[in-house]
Amino acid sequence: MTAVVPSLTLVKRIKAPPATVFAAWTRAEMLARWFGPHHTTVEQAEIEAREGGRFLVRLIEDNGERHGVGGTYTVFEPERRLVFTWAWVSMPERESRVTVEFRAVPEGTEVTLTHDRFADADTATRHRRGWTESLERLEALHEHA
Repeated sequence: MTAVVPSLTLVKRIKAPPATVFAAWTRAEMLARWFGPHHTTVEQAEIEAREGGRFLVRLIEDNGERHGVGGTYTVFEPERRLVFTWAWVSMPERESRVTVEFRAVPEGTEVTLTHDRFADADTATRHRRGWTESLERLEALHEHA
């Protein structure tokens, strides 16, 4: 019997062209404006925007708790697709994978985010909330642009 590896997929339409949305994912100063759940702020973002490049994001929660997450870009196709490893600094052995696809649509860009290879269903559920809120923040950034 094959074990089911939990994953999640979210789709969000952003009112901005693919180049702008891709930059929001790959430029540290832009990512810092939207990344993370509603109750967090990006304290530090480092991005080496290329295939094989690494990223590190440090978040601070409203209650003062700090979290760091990082990984390596395994696919880097400007304005089309990003694939990167994902591991919390506190649990580097629990590496998962994120795929973000960017597709031009009449109202801007459709972003499809798939996060897979989770250790368990509970972890997938927590990440679903975090990514949902992050994408809401990304969408809000471009609502009135």
